[in-house]
Amino acid sequence: MTARVLLVATGDVMAYARRTSRPGLATADDLLAAVSRGLGADPGADPAADLVAGSTGDLSAYLGADLGADLGAGPRPDLGSDLGLEVVTEDVRAEPSWDTSPATMLSLARRVRTALLDEGFDGVIVTHGLDTVEETAFLTDLLAGPAAHRGGIVFTGAVRPLDALSSDGPRNLASSLVAAADPALRGVGAVVCAGDELHAARWVTMADATAVTALSSAPAPVLGRVADGGVEMCAAPPPRPPEQEGEPETNVALVKTYPEMDPVLLTAVVDAGARGVVLEGTGAGNVPVGLFTTISELAEWDIPVVVASRCRTRPVPLEALPPGYGLAAKVGAIGARGLAPVKARYALMAALGGGGRQAVRDWFARL
Repeated sequence: MTARVLLVATGDVMAYARRTSRPGLATADDLLAAVSRGLGADPGADPAADLVAGSTGDLSAYLGADLGADLGAGPRPDLGSDLGLEVVTEDVRAEPSWDTSPATMLSLARRVRTALLDEGFDGVIVTHGLDTVEETAFLTDLLAGPAAHRGGIVFTGAVRPLDALSSDGPRNLASSLVAAADPALRGVGAVVCAGDELHAARWVTMADATAVTALSSAPAPVLGRVADGGVEMCAAPPPRPPEQEGEPETNVALVKTYPEMDPVLLTAVVDAGARGVVLEGTGAGNVPVGLFTTISELAEWDIPVVVASRCRTRPVPLEALPPGYGLAAKVGAIGARGLAPVKARYALMAALGGGGRQAVRDWFARL
């Protein structure tokens, strides 16, 4: 039976065309055409070689279609014959990835969930800029619920534009198509695919903005790899997050702490409307003592304060740390359970959907 996958393209760097006579933005169908063309090339050939060497330098000559043409959504039988897939495409509007709004992230997360739960897709791929792909992928993972068991959820992107020398986009997309349809990813949750590697959304980060090996899960392991037309799992996935209740609260602040920080910086974000705050601390989960009174006051106002660390930490509550560590727990702070600060922000958004500070504490205890 042919697997049916949905490709949602957000117009990220993977779709940029800058070196052509008509610079522009490739559609989802254009991206698939680039993958199909690459699959027919000699092994090891650069998928952008024809474009770079072409007489016209036109993206349409490379992709076989007019850039920006309305090709419509639907199956791609040419790609299906190569990969054994039926691919349905969608193009969505999105901000540049360095400025992706929570509203856009939530929209993508809901589209993934609907495609798997209600529309019978076997997998979903979302192309996304790498600057914040770890954030959108993690929020999607938090909201996936039972959809995570219906099919693969794969995010991918590229460091280099589509028409760059040795573009990494077509290969990343080809690997993502294979991964999304593979039953091995059912139950795993959202992953990010690049360089034939699969990174768990909970662990991945963009560690290098200068090379195609931009993503890392360290110190956690790479979750899996795409090889020989399928997925090879390399490690057990992280535990599934708690079920999310209600609508996520998007007004959550992330504040980096430093010694002798003025507490007014913490109250200012709450005065501006933040319903919760993540503090980026140090070590095992330490924040300046000068903030303790303010953290306690916010707890009384039912404003949850979550403490994450700029370091790797163990996934344990703050109050479970040895004496002298995690002191903010004594004034009402909630530990991030090993999440990086930026991901703790999205976890707090999801947790606030279930209620106030106590609901958040209970949710994080199960994370």
